[in-house]
Amino acid sequence: MTHFLLTILLLGQALMASTLDFIDVHGVKVPFIFEEDKRLPIVSMQLVFTGSGSIDEGKNIGLARTTAKMMNEGSLKRGSVGFADALDARAIQLSSNAGNETFVIELGSLKEEFDTGLSLLDEQLREPNFTPKTLEKIKTMTLSDISRKEADFDSVASDELKSVLFEGTPMATPNIGTKVSIAAIKLDDVTHFAASHFVLANALVVMGGDLSLEDAKAKAVKLLNVLSVGKAGEPRFYAPRKTPKESILKRPATEQTYLYFGAPFAMREGDPEFYKARVAMFILGSSGFGSRLMEEIRVKRGLAYSAYSRLSVAKTNTYFSGYLQTKLESGDEAKKTVVEVIDTFVRDGVTQGELDQARKFLLGSEPLRVETLSQRLGRTFSEYYSGKPLGSSVQELEKIRTLSLDEVNDFIKRHGEIRDLSYAIVTK
Repeated sequence: MTHFLLTILLLGQALMASTLDFIDVHGVKVPFIFEEDKRLPIVSMQLVFTGSGSIDEGKNIGLARTTAKMMNEGSLKRGSVGFADALDARAIQLSSNAGNETFVIELGSLKEEFDTGLSLLDEQLREPNFTPKTLEKIKTMTLSDISRKEADFDSVASDELKSVLFEGTPMATPNIGTKVSIAAIKLDDVTHFAASHFVLANALVVMGGDLSLEDAKAKAVKLLNVLSVGKAGEPRFYAPRKTPKESILKRPATEQTYLYFGAPFAMREGDPEFYKARVAMFILGSSGFGSRLMEEIRVKRGLAYSAYSRLSVAKTNTYFSGYLQTKLESGDEAKKTVVEVIDTFVRDGVTQGELDQARKFLLGSEPLRVETLSQRLGRTFSEYYSGKPLGSSVQELEKIRTLSLDEVNDFIKRHGEIRDLSYAIVTK
């Protein structure tokens, strides 16, 4: 029955799937991901600049995020309020955000208003509202956000874990920046970051909705003409620490212990064994109730309301991590239990029952991951960005369906590095 449902799923995705093409702008072949979907009269687009996230901001920690916030302040011609009014009048959504690796500008609207949205975006790219007044506004808001994060002990522990795992690298600092780094950002820093990163050499377009491929390409080319060729960002990879380290932060205001843990994982983006990692990590801690960590820490011992772990695999970094909250007096026992669960997992592997349940969920929930246009476009982008062939996500499902117990347990045993745990602990 499972094989039959998977076959139907594969057929459905083949009939409705995003495609990869390229458009020529000033002699640069810009990747173009597209899917036509006429079920609703809407169009959406993402203009992605790779190699333009927080890891490429140098000593100006928080600069990428600050630039994104500045872009959200409209254009120099209309100002923040005038630009927002122009968008609202036609129900156009336009926003920018910066991650670790990419800077993304998103545009969405009804089909009949999409050209207006592109015109406003063109205006913003040509003359963003980069003024001293706008920068001071963004810096004030960011400093306030940083202050609030200092009282969020989950956030504190999470940031501290990254500083431990990636000590001495751009991955060690929070995307939002620090009070010192934000205060030091100048308008020239923002202007230079935008000018050097918003270039064709970094650009990638994701577009879909109620329009033809030819029309979509023409609109994208017209928009991208405003960009210079520029220089592509350099590939980077930051490995987490291999030697375990513990950092304990004392916070008198906390009423519980926040335990965050992490370890290296010997895998790079595009690894052909990633599907095995999906299954293994689902069983260990990413599935919530029913996972090893949840069963041992919450159900059997009552040490925490929840306990999770996950594997992060990206172009710039790969690491295993997890977290839980427990009573102040239970911190040591919870930490000891995490060590025991992971050690047993590596040593003994998983059971056939656990594999069957994981397989059932991963295959059964797949239709929910590709039911919307944005999900399908996002999946195609992810496949291209990670260097995988288009359609590899579907092929991965077939591999999960036929994965044997011996294969997954052999994989788990070969990744004993997840026992080399480092910790970030916030407690009283």
